[in-house]
Amino acid sequence: MVSKAASDAPSQAPQPSGSGAEAASGPGSGSGKYLTSSVAGAAKILVVGPLGVGKTTLIGTVSEIKPLSTEAVMTQAGARVDTVVAGGKTTTTVALDFGRITIDGDLVLYLFGTPGQQRFLPAWRDLAKGALGALALVDTRDLEASFDALGNLEDLGLPFAVAVNVFPGSPEHGPDELRAALDLLPDTPVVACDARDPASSVRALIALVSHLIHVATETS
Repeated sequence: MVSKAASDAPSQAPQPSGSGAEAASGPGSGSGKYLTSSVAGAAKILVVGPLGVGKTTLIGTVSEIKPLSTEAVMTQAGARVDTVVAGGKTTTTVALDFGRITIDGDLVLYLFGTPGQQRFLPAWRDLAKGALGALALVDTRDLEASFDALGNLEDLGLPFAVAVNVFPGSPEHGPDELRAALDLLPDTPVVACDARDPASSVRALIALVSHLIHVATETS
């Protein structure tokens, strides 16, 4: 089960508590450090994807607490094994990102962002322990870069939704076309997302939570 709060939820998709600005108002500017008394359940969620796809940005955008980030400057040694991404990215996550968001007033999502490089797979798999699902970010400018992360999720049997982070100049593809290109199951949610925008990022997380509720209902 996702959680007591999620398993008892109606068929309508959960909503962020308050308005979009209140639910995802940026690092450290949400409801504070502590959970409210209305919280009835919690879920650990991974945010995965290749280097530079926007995982750190999305978690920082929606987190109601000051997010933990382990960004480090990319070195010449790392450049020999890590693919340089578009936009001249100069930093990379070397351990994890962490944030928290409350959905619908009673469900808390603890967000764990994974390193994007496949060489960090041992740490990636440790972070996956206890996770109920994952939000996989992809960039349509380089869909192939997402194959490793999606393959890892499938190996773990972890339910996931795909969020297409829209960058300037990104090619546009329909959900069915993306499912075919990424070899996704027909029921895998595919949504557009701007990781810099709180409302857009929250909608992507809600799509994932709705999918997890559906999966839990089918298997119960």
